[in-house]
Amino acid sequence: MNANKKLDAEQQEIVAKMRALITEVRKHNNAYYVMDAPTISDNEYDQLRLSLIELEERYPDLTQSDSPTASVGDDPLPSFSQVKHDIPMLSLGNVFNKDDLTEFMRRVNDRLNDKDKNPSYEVELKLDGLAVSLKYHKGYFVRGVTRGDGQTGEDITQNVRTINNIPLVLEQAFDIDVLEVRGEVLMPKAGFERLNREAKQSEGKVFANPRNAAAGSLRQLDPAVAANRPLAFYAYSVNQGLPEHITQQSAALAWLKEIGFTVSAVKLVSNVDQVQSYYESVIEARSSLPFEIDGMVIKVDDLQLQSQLGHLSREPRWATAYKFPAETAITKLNAIEWQVGRTGQITPVGKLEPVQVGGVTVSNVTLHNIGEIQRLDVRVGDTVSVHRAGDVIPKVTRVWHDLRPEDTEPVTLPEHCPVCDSPVVLPEGEALARCTGELFCPAQQQEALIHFVSRKAMDIEGLGGRWLISFFEHGIVKTVADIYHLHEHKADLVNFEKLGEKSVNNMLTAIEQSKNTTLSRFIYAIGIKGVGETNAQNLAQHFGDLAPLMEASIEALEAVPDIGTITAELIYNFFRAEHNVEVIEALQQAGVHWDKVEQVASDNLPLEGQTWVITGTLVESGMSRDDAKAELQALGAKVSGSVSAKTSALLAGEKAGSKLTKAESLGVRVVLEKEFLALIGA
Repeated sequence: MNANKKLDAEQQEIVAKMRALITEVRKHNNAYYVMDAPTISDNEYDQLRLSLIELEERYPDLTQSDSPTASVGDDPLPSFSQVKHDIPMLSLGNVFNKDDLTEFMRRVNDRLNDKDKNPSYEVELKLDGLAVSLKYHKGYFVRGVTRGDGQTGEDITQNVRTINNIPLVLEQAFDIDVLEVRGEVLMPKAGFERLNREAKQSEGKVFANPRNAAAGSLRQLDPAVAANRPLAFYAYSVNQGLPEHITQQSAALAWLKEIGFTVSAVKLVSNVDQVQSYYESVIEARSSLPFEIDGMVIKVDDLQLQSQLGHLSREPRWATAYKFPAETAITKLNAIEWQVGRTGQITPVGKLEPVQVGGVTVSNVTLHNIGEIQRLDVRVGDTVSVHRAGDVIPKVTRVWHDLRPEDTEPVTLPEHCPVCDSPVVLPEGEALARCTGELFCPAQQQEALIHFVSRKAMDIEGLGGRWLISFFEHGIVKTVADIYHLHEHKADLVNFEKLGEKSVNNMLTAIEQSKNTTLSRFIYAIGIKGVGETNAQNLAQHFGDLAPLMEASIEALEAVPDIGTITAELIYNFFRAEHNVEVIEALQQAGVHWDKVEQVASDNLPLEGQTWVITGTLVESGMSRDDAKAELQALGAKVSGSVSAKTSALLAGEKAGSKLTKAESLGVRVVLEKEFLALIGA
């Protein structure tokens, strides 16, 4: 941009946006490439950089001379000697969906002669580590260098020598003057978990993720540190010294494997649909891989065509990275709404500018409570990072304060319930604000109904939240006991839109079947604050029946495993509220019943003190995970959702995935279904 050119107001605003993005990108370049301590995810970085590129493409005359979009990284650390790459170590362009991929292949075809169009492509896993160049002279390893800024890297030869799977002598390359092999140094998941576990025990440094651990290990000034870290090298290209008879990228990797290098999975494809199919299969298998990946790399397989296609200033035209759906994305917080839960908890929900995260469109995000809002210092109008992995509820992980508009205001807790206008209270020492309306608050009544029929409570199939709320609004159902009188309103129910006689009959049948339940399900279903599935199971096992539980003192309740003073007081007060007792009596009068629980002394429970995890499908018994969980709890075990070093055993059904891999890496006992059935006497 011509610095002497006078800019109008609109142009000044565009330049200001560019400058803000340049500052952010440069800051994160330094954190990622130089300090090996990135503070944002790769997806967030990609979005920041793409936002800058889009502005520069729209307004080329305003592009700033110091824009980082033309460089790969930042300056190398001065503590290592610097080495200029014989051939620049370029970065890769990105595609994010099938349309982007189609466009990439179209651009490749446009640059090829007719006879060469529609070439074969070689696909590799995109490993999440640190790019390194290895150089050999007459078959002997002589130097290891990081990517650095793409032109000059850091000499990490002594550290590279300590990586166990890097061959230091290549007998099949004794006749090659200079062989340069490039690849990724990474830390496998199992080694990363072991490293962090040992670090916690010794109060040493705990790493945020395997890539940070690999980079931090490889760039230690003391090679002995790197030697004690579980690092691995995966080769992905030969940049000098490739035998002349090898003319494809896939053949080059096969040759590298033959002479002693480790390479990742390789697949040959010929069109977009084949790439997309492989991409989807890799996403499905991603969690079970022994190392972290963040996408796939797609390369024209013919090396001669690669040379013909050439490269741009920072990336080759013949290759691209197909990134996985972003688990973190940047968007705008448009509003904050306060919702009321079944227990009266007031929860802030962020309303977002819709954005794709983890393969789905996200427009709402939980902000948890007023304390979390204050910790993040998030305001309406802010630019925020939203994270979603798997089925995890999306959450805000970062607020971009540098991009904040000037007219934002701090968020305050509402004084009155947004549903019933009752006062909102925030007890001293607690993070959760509550509506004081209790049973007068329609939101709490509706949520209590929905909770009561849910799968882990009374499990009334066909009676979902949509119908319950509709019945509530029409005055047919007010309390959970009214559910068992719905048969008296059958004529009215049939006339509800899209319900119909068959659906009503199925619903009434499910309601009737739910009358035969278990004590723990019933305790969970009635919605006592502080009582989840595990506490409900403990209460049922401890008291055996409902009457002793309802009559129990606070001291007696505190004697139940995992029931603290606050929860004991909540349970005690619940059963002393007249309206709650009336509803329970109405439920029992309607026919809801359960078998008395046989109480077993904890000393006689075979799994007392053990922690179990369940994974996979229990095919032989057809038992659901919830049923298996209840069986294990009845034997005294605690059932957790994740495997750790403290896990006593993993119950593994068919198609067990990453939890089984992790259990085996930690030496956790694995119990198959046949052994489990024998344990429970089935």
